[in-house]
Amino acid sequence: MRIDIISVLPELLHSPLNWSIIKRARDKGLVEINIHNLHDYATDRYRSVDDYAFGGGAGMVMMIEPVFRVIEELKKEREYDDIIYTSPDGEKLTQKKANALSLKKNIIILAGHYKGVDQRIRDYLVTSEISIGDYVLSGGELPAAVIVDAVVRLIPGVLGDEQSALSDSFQDDLLAPPVYTRPAEFMGWKVPDVLLSGHSANIEKWRHEQSVERTGKLRPGLLESEEE
Repeated sequence: MRIDIISVLPELLHSPLNWSIIKRARDKGLVEINIHNLHDYATDRYRSVDDYAFGGGAGMVMMIEPVFRVIEELKKEREYDDIIYTSPDGEKLTQKKANALSLKKNIIILAGHYKGVDQRIRDYLVTSEISIGDYVLSGGELPAAVIVDAVVRLIPGVLGDEQSALSDSFQDDLLAPPVYTRPAEFMGWKVPDVLLSGHSANIEKWRHEQSVERTGKLRPGLLESEEE
């Protein structure tokens, strides 16, 4: 899989994309991640990528020309399955969305910034918009990193245990069940007996019941959407 990220502040992305699971995936050659500095595609000597909004108002707007130039340059080399814009009013990132993205071969992520982007970028250049939550951040770099992390860990071969991703929260519209490790008893607090029984069927039954119970208590909306 190849992921190209377009950013006005690429330095913000280097650290989160060069450690832990993502770094191992890159080292294994399972994913290629390239970060492109939008300023490199500016059309003036000041490397400008933003300007005042027509009609007035507070805040600067990302210009269409640099964005168009970098996307066109990338598309000369390969076809892209998706060109994503990180936006607070985009489609909410869910586990199902991450699953779908993990099956794609090449994607571009445009990290939003300033007051937003020229609407023509949204109308003609991007193919989808994604939000990581109903709040506003200083820029789209952190959402881009979140999207990459959620997607890359799902690529076959990235995690040491292939079942690990399948048992994550939200995979079945349920939260993950409680997990425990050694010691079996600490300060009088004991691990549930069923987990020490060695009886696989009973353990799986307990885990499913716990997932349903936790989801109903903490995120009841997930169960409601499943019923619909």
